[in-house]
Amino acid sequence: MHYPSFIREPAVALVGEECYSSLLENFNFHDMACIKYAISKGLGLGIVVGGSIVKIPQILTILKNQSAQGLSLTSYLLETLSYFITLSYNLRQGNPFSTFGEILFICIQNVIIVSLIFYYGRQLGLLGTVLIGLGSLLYSLNNEQLVPSVMMSSLYAATIPLSLASKVPQIYTNFVNKSTGQLSVFTVVNYFAGSAARVFTTMTELDDTLMLFGNALATTFNAILVLQVILYWNKKKPTSKLD
Repeated sequence: MHYPSFIREPAVALVGEECYSSLLENFNFHDMACIKYAISKGLGLGIVVGGSIVKIPQILTILKNQSAQGLSLTSYLLETLSYFITLSYNLRQGNPFSTFGEILFICIQNVIIVSLIFYYGRQLGLLGTVLIGLGSLLYSLNNEQLVPSVMMSSLYAATIPLSLASKVPQIYTNFVNKSTGQLSVFTVVNYFAGSAARVFTTMTELDDTLMLFGNALATTFNAILVLQVILYWNKKKPTSKLD
């Protein structure tokens, strides 16, 4: 079966010529390799779309309550650093946007949340310093003269423990307060779903044990946050603290 170009071209771009012919032209639904690949590509695009909005509810929750109580500043700064490195690595490698696009959107949303934590913590002087520092860091990471390729690869490898470490302060804050404060349920659940989906896409599309291990650990830590949301549901801590 032949499809018009406005259907064929995006489909080929998504799954490739071979799987397009197998699945959509020949209807070979026994081709498990192509089916898994198509599902993986669909999940990848879904993660990018989800990443573009994943922290919007968290931002709206902070604005609605005019408080960032319960959110760990340390967690967000570490996570932003990790994502800056990952984003810069992918940009410099020239990887397809569909394989890392959510990172760009999460970085933008993280910077907004960090700004709100400082704003509602009445630390506007520090906010300006942090924003300048983050901007300088991102510029440096994308400048090969400042950060050579070998160093960039090493930094990327270091993002796995760094990304996991970014979860620990938030998990600890939740445990101490016996409350998740203004932590968005939507954000936590979507993080868990996204990281779990990345485990599948990594297993399907990449032969990279390190990335698979990192995604599996991230899924585990995100699952702990989901469990805390369930355990501490509707429990509030009245005091506010900037971590």
